[in-house]
Amino acid sequence: MAVINTTTEAFKKDVLENQKVVLVDFWAEWCGPCRMVAPVLDEISKETPALDIVKVNVDEQPQLAMDYNVTGIPLLGVFKDGKMVKQLVGARPKAAIMSELSEFLK
Repeated sequence: MAVINTTTEAFKKDVLENQKVVLVDFWAEWCGPCRMVAPVLDEISKETPALDIVKVNVDEQPQLAMDYNVTGIPLLGVFKDGKMVKQLVGARPKAAIMSELSEFLK
């Protein structure tokens, strides 16, 4: 599935009510590490049907960033059953991201 860009209005439907595990990428256009992790997330989204990936641009959706205490980006939030269950801060290689997600993708 393709990576979804969400808004504050659509976040509930895209993330909180989603039946799958959702990886939320809190990012910004000006953030170099965010741009580095984007193609990795695209790859993961194509290879991992049990996972949805949703992007939140913190400059365009500051309320969501505040709601989830995003103080550094990129921040990858793992959501399960409508709750953030894990946070990964900083750009990471694909293998490291998949390793962190493995406990949720059983």
